[in-house]
Amino acid sequence: MWARRYQSIVVSDEPAAQVERLRYHLAHGVKEGLVDRVKQWPGVHFAKSILGGKFAKSILGGKPLKGLWFNRTEEYAARNRGEDFGRLKYAEEEELLLSHLPCWADLTPEQYRERIAELVEEIEAEARAVREAKGIEPLGVEAILRQDPHTRPNQTKKSPAPIYHAASKAARESFWEAYATFVAAFREAADRLKAGDRTARFPLGSFPPGLPFVSAYAAQPP
Repeated sequence: MWARRYQSIVVSDEPAAQVERLRYHLAHGVKEGLVDRVKQWPGVHFAKSILGGKFAKSILGGKPLKGLWFNRTEEYAARNRGEDFGRLKYAEEEELLLSHLPCWADLTPEQYRERIAELVEEIEAEARAVREAKGIEPLGVEAILRQDPHTRPNQTKKSPAPIYHAASKAARESFWEAYATFVAAFREAADRLKAGDRTARFPLGSFPPGLPFVSAYAAQPP
């Protein structure tokens, strides 16, 4: 299930790029042919928090989604101490607050909900058309729940993740120009630091390379 660690990918400020990313996440469960409708997905899905039912208050009424995070570091330390602890002893409650897309920040909660509903309808209609063309049915909730979460598919997607999500060529070129400027400034500062200039200024958000280790004590003769 968890093939790799979280990867942060920049999304441009273009409305089209932001909506496309939102649409991609809304389609989870439907675009893979697992369920017919987004609300049928048996697991966690943020669309349920927006569209209605018992989940609706998370964005309209301010009630966030809540879950448990298990502190494995504390559990490991407790086992090393020989402590016999319960499953929830080191569990911490976490809250997930949903925010509007930046490009839709001026919408009221009701308007935002309508936009989400329209996207979901489009997603479900498109997925249904694809399945009908292929003559297949969605897997269904019962079959999903019977799956072993540790099973690996016979074939997996190998394409690399994009570095930048953008809707236009101009936005992508602007990103690469900014990145090239950042790299050039970092390399210049790194060369100055290597030459002994401890005042070298690195670009904001970067991590300077580590300096050679110098012992606090004078070397002792053999």
